[in-house]
Amino acid sequence: MRRFASLLDRIGAAGALLAAIAAPCCSPFFAAATAVAGLGGALGRYEGMILWIFQGFAILTMVGLAFSFRTARTAGPVLLGGIATAALAFHFHWRFSLIALYAGLLGLLAATVWNYMVRTRQAQPILFSTVRCPNCGCRTEETMPMNACVFFFECPGCGARITPRRGDCCVFCSYGSVPCPPIQLGASCCS
Repeated sequence: MRRFASLLDRIGAAGALLAAIAAPCCSPFFAAATAVAGLGGALGRYEGMILWIFQGFAILTMVGLAFSFRTARTAGPVLLGGIATAALAFHFHWRFSLIALYAGLLGLLAATVWNYMVRTRQAQPILFSTVRCPNCGCRTEETMPMNACVFFFECPGCGARITPRRGDCCVFCSYGSVPCPPIQLGASCCS
């Protein structure tokens, strides 16, 4: 479900772009492109429906950006997407404005690209964690594996064999300063 939610903004932005191309009445730039491709007459009779589809894809983009905000905690793409959606709403429901249409469409595309860049940058987990022994309090910095959980850890101070607390997937999630990489990435733990 989480992976699908992260795709919503990209699906919505691509769909809005395709719907804009398919509805040449509102965008002369796209009207020229569809005429060159020979699709102008074929799509013309579906313009009313395509305009509603266009708006639906814009809303889908905003839903995807909102879901991404919940995990990425970066407000920029959501704010840009909101402004772009408002520009599209102005164009479709208040006053015909090509500037608002193109600004809204480009704003949605820019918000989607920005959101994608933020999510890929955050997809690199922290691999170092300081483990604190629950017995003696000794702290040691350890490198975490990317694709596996550590179930047993031997304390270098007292030699105790440390295991995860009940409900945690590994020693790093229980006693580390940073949780294990699968948990950082929002995936299910590897246990």
